[in-house]
Amino acid sequence: MRPAIASRPRTARPFRRAVALLAGLCVAAVLAGCTTAGKDAVAQGGTFDFVSPGGKTEIFYDPPSSRGTIGKLSGPDLMHDGKTVGVDDFPGQVVVVNIWGQWCGPCRAEAPALEQVYAASKDKGVAFLGINVRDNQKDKAQDFVTDNKVGYPSIYDPSMRSLLALGGKFPTSVIPTTIVLDKQHRVAAVFLRSLLAEDLQPVVDKLAQEQS
Repeated sequence: MRPAIASRPRTARPFRRAVALLAGLCVAAVLAGCTTAGKDAVAQGGTFDFVSPGGKTEIFYDPPSSRGTIGKLSGPDLMHDGKTVGVDDFPGQVVVVNIWGQWCGPCRAEAPALEQVYAASKDKGVAFLGINVRDNQKDKAQDFVTDNKVGYPSIYDPSMRSLLALGGKFPTSVIPTTIVLDKQHRVAAVFLRSLLAEDLQPVVDKLAQEQS
């Protein structure tokens, strides 16, 4: 006769369920904390709530009444120690914000196109502002600006802290990203990819012609 097999205690399965439930609650709490932080960032002067329907890489906010504002976006000037630069330095102007890194191949590819649009648009009331991210070696980021003859300023932000002004839901992992603000500094367009001049020029021209 085979020896009787001891049955598992009836309390084991409920105990495991309780542990799983507790773990789930912990994860939910962490996620809720992240979401709250994002909302706090948006609340710091901004109402922009980023949405990319169907994973689109080009998002346009029209009519103008549908455009949200970002928080205060500023930080250390990459090329000038002790100086701060930000969106508020360009009142009443369209502002093209480009998030880039010298380590990023698509950023290097689009640099001439951005400079081309900047040169063609700066006299029309269009400003450009770069945000250099994830470059812990500042000199390499500065070399990128010099080598590509970039004429507009950039915020030096290796930790990406300044991007909190864009809201907690903004996909900061997508580099390069270009955000176009209208004259009231509301978000009019977002490009989650490398750009050509013909992608960007019509957008800034249209916004430059809008009434403030």
